[in-house]
Amino acid sequence: MPRFSRRTFLKVLGVSTTAATASQLRPGELLLRALTDEEKAAQQGPQEQWLPTVCGQCPAGCGIMVRVVEGRAIKIDGLPAHPSNRGKTCPKGQNGLQVLYDPDRIQGPMRRVGERGAGDWQAISWEEAIAEVADRLSELRASGEAHTAVIAAGRVQGQMEGLLRRFCQAYGTPNYVDHESISMATTKLAHRYIVGHQELFGYDWPNTNYLLSFGVAFLEAYQPTVRNLLSHGIMRRGRPHQRARIVQVDTRFSVTASKADEWVPIIPGTDGALALGMAYVIISEDLYDHDFVTNHTFGFEDWTEDDGTVHEGWKTLVLRDYAPGQVEGLTGVRASTITRLAREFATTSPAVAIGNRSVSMQSNGLFNQMAVEALNALVGSYDRAGGVMIQRAAPYLPWPEVRLDAVAQEGLDRPRIDHAGSDRYPLAKAVYQQLPESIANDDPYPVNALFLYYTNPLFSSPEVEPVREALKKVPFVVTFSPFLDESSQYADLILPDHVFLERLQDVEMVPSTGYPVVGLRQPVVAPLFDTRHSGDVLLDVARRLGGSVAMAFPWQSFEELLQYRINGLWRSEQGDIIATEYQYFWEEFRLRSLWSDPPYRFGDWNRVFNTPSGRYEFYAQGLKADLSAAAGGDDRIDDLLQGMGIQARGDEAFLPHHEAPRFVGDPSE
Repeated sequence: MPRFSRRTFLKVLGVSTTAATASQLRPGELLLRALTDEEKAAQQGPQEQWLPTVCGQCPAGCGIMVRVVEGRAIKIDGLPAHPSNRGKTCPKGQNGLQVLYDPDRIQGPMRRVGERGAGDWQAISWEEAIAEVADRLSELRASGEAHTAVIAAGRVQGQMEGLLRRFCQAYGTPNYVDHESISMATTKLAHRYIVGHQELFGYDWPNTNYLLSFGVAFLEAYQPTVRNLLSHGIMRRGRPHQRARIVQVDTRFSVTASKADEWVPIIPGTDGALALGMAYVIISEDLYDHDFVTNHTFGFEDWTEDDGTVHEGWKTLVLRDYAPGQVEGLTGVRASTITRLAREFATTSPAVAIGNRSVSMQSNGLFNQMAVEALNALVGSYDRAGGVMIQRAAPYLPWPEVRLDAVAQEGLDRPRIDHAGSDRYPLAKAVYQQLPESIANDDPYPVNALFLYYTNPLFSSPEVEPVREALKKVPFVVTFSPFLDESSQYADLILPDHVFLERLQDVEMVPSTGYPVVGLRQPVVAPLFDTRHSGDVLLDVARRLGGSVAMAFPWQSFEELLQYRINGLWRSEQGDIIATEYQYFWEEFRLRSLWSDPPYRFGDWNRVFNTPSGRYEFYAQGLKADLSAAAGGDDRIDDLLQGMGIQARGDEAFLPHHEAPRFVGDPSE
């Protein structure tokens, strides 16, 4: 018979106790709350529970169990049923209690009373704080300046992103500026152009035999990290007589490099060139997957349009410009090494090449990422066991349409403060790093209100002085941070959010499994201080603004909003929770803190490739269309490319190719 440890027994007992208690709760009452003094007194002995929720220490969305004794959280472990972490946690997850009990937490709303950055604050009530925000925003709308309000956002999960974007839309500002432009925006953009989905990919790691990592911190910070670590163990030692080979291409000897079979040092910004050199070997030696390339890709061979226009295919470009001897001079990687890696990659199936921020966060990042992904297409690793998976999204109920008044429409028609979508940044949805310069120069207009949601630009920006001056210049700065971080010290109002162990929120797992996974982050303890859920604060502000803004938010609380969207999971009649009534679905969802819809089905090509051709695109038709629209016609694309600093012209600009990276400062230093 299997033996159970004391810890496992207590966890199972805790979940069982929770399930038994749930049936006694009224609809809408939070399941995971701290016991009242009366309830404690009515019980005999210390009350202990293991309560399920979702970690908030990074965006991965791992499931956790929190040990709560007499209303106090005292231990965090992994949730065994969660497919991301399978009952394990990383060190950050284990230390989540330090966030809850941090002595420097802000204990309630505060108003600045001294000079910016001086640290002089006055405690105020939530009623005063929300009234002040609503009054300021009402004044901007009344003066036709709704567009001068900006929401800058960092780590946004679940329905909070949709709520923030919806608030901007209903209020009348185009300026929701997330921080993905300093994170993974270019990676996602490359994915959009090659497969038609602007999202990260999933990977079937347990069945992968060759991993070629271009600068990815696979074992340190590549999310979901715990799943990667578990998969690494399977790849290396979990399959009898089969051990995956791992090669790390990196500018530094990272932790992942130290654990790999081989570390390949490379000149920064030249990862795409190395991938192209490998592609030369794979194509010239006829090692590529002919079936996949012929039946599921577009733009590999030269091709002709219906009007007779002849276009150069990627094969022609690669064989002309990227022989290993040529690539050696660009990358610093020997031609013999390039040739060997290409042969290994093409003949050790299934093989996967990955690149992310270290590849895409360069001036040539889009084409770098496209080149790395092209290796997967060459060997047919898309949508196959051991290869790349195109993540399915969770079937949330769609947001209701926002009806705009004249003020909102006028504000949304104004250009963005960060120039995203303009000639300067034609492919960008947001340019977070542009904010300090735009604020300093009132370009294209002044910023009169700045809201910071889980972002700390005064800490995370490479140059902090421009950020500091920008924060000083904005007349009204509001932050939702639970801590007095560097940027919050320059705010006018601090409206502290709950920390993750006190907050209700859905968390869709970082793309990885291929199938959708939604966790329910629910409070395991009552809030320690006078903090409020930022979603509830925004809903209160919207109600005070009135009119069409208030009408865009018919929900009385964030929990009600969340349940509205979650209703789509129930209506889909998919996944591992099926119920005749939504109430039963919601109760079961809270008991598990988890909904998922496995398995992943390979070969659904109509879903996998959502490009103009319905195939993987070496020749990115979507990129050409976007550049043509931004330039005002195909005949003006070259002028736009010149303004963007892109050297390629003609068909080459829409194919994976190498652009010389550009760096700030003097290269000799």
